[in-house]
Amino acid sequence: MGTAMAAGPVKVVASVKPIHSLVTGVMQGVAEPALLLKGANSPHSFNMRPSDARVLSQADLVFWVGEDLETFLTKPIQSLGGKAHPVALMEEAGLTLLPTREGGAWERHEDHGHEDHGKEQGHEEQGHDDHAHAHDGHAQEAGHEDEHEHGTHDAHVWLDVDNARKMVATIAAELSEHDRPNAARYQANAASLTERLTALDAELKTTLAPVKDRPFVVFHDAYHYLEDRYGLNAVGAITVSPDQRPSAQRLSQLRAKISSLDAACVFAEPQFEPTLVATVVEKTPARRGTLDPLGAALDDGPDLYFTLMRDMAASLVSCLKGPA
Repeated sequence: MGTAMAAGPVKVVASVKPIHSLVTGVMQGVAEPALLLKGANSPHSFNMRPSDARVLSQADLVFWVGEDLETFLTKPIQSLGGKAHPVALMEEAGLTLLPTREGGAWERHEDHGHEDHGKEQGHEEQGHDDHAHAHDGHAQEAGHEDEHEHGTHDAHVWLDVDNARKMVATIAAELSEHDRPNAARYQANAASLTERLTALDAELKTTLAPVKDRPFVVFHDAYHYLEDRYGLNAVGAITVSPDQRPSAQRLSQLRAKISSLDAACVFAEPQFEPTLVATVVEKTPARRGTLDPLGAALDDGPDLYFTLMRDMAASLVSCLKGPA
């Protein structure tokens, strides 16, 4: 591992809000990392501006999930040469990785909610293929829709709090290597942050336990890690990739699934087309909710990750429990 010892504080860039939040927590008292995707920007459709490229070019360290999520960063990172050290957390942090799933309706995977996740191969051997993606018959109609640019693994890795703990350890190690005078501060911050994450994990387990069996549909398959950790019962996704509109047949299939399973809720996301959710729930008893896996409406900073996870849990409970 090369070290880029800056004359002043180390210059750090983070790609998306949840990762930026964890990096900020580790760097507290030393320096502020820059954030590329501000506001409600989505990594699925983001285009870098000259100002973003300039920030990236001045970095010593770049923390991102990896090319399965921030496809817009792949070429810019390759062009950085030896100045900045990129850290693709999905590859370098020893995370539990879960497979991507196709859109449409899923069969429930009964091996949810493990306290201690296995390695990547362990998860896949335990039957994640049991998600029998029921989209038979529409391949010709929506063939290109399934050829999305996502990789074989779900890139929303931060939605497993255990993954967040592992990312914090990797972030602290990288910062300590590249900014040795502040290594003790980074390690102390990481230890404190890890304690907070462990408490958050227990809190979320308690919060979500009453609704873990209630079936629901999500806008796109961004929540596999959250479902797996807390035993939640997502039964389908409206679209494979949020920048692609699903076929009429897929929408019809999901509506039938919602009715047959008595799905309690269909969840939209703040960045994407809400009319699709209205179409899916039409003539069904399902309620509508919103989940925000990126913290689009939240203020940047070290507390964003915790607020994001609590807000999603609250949204799930509120919608899945229904009216009192």
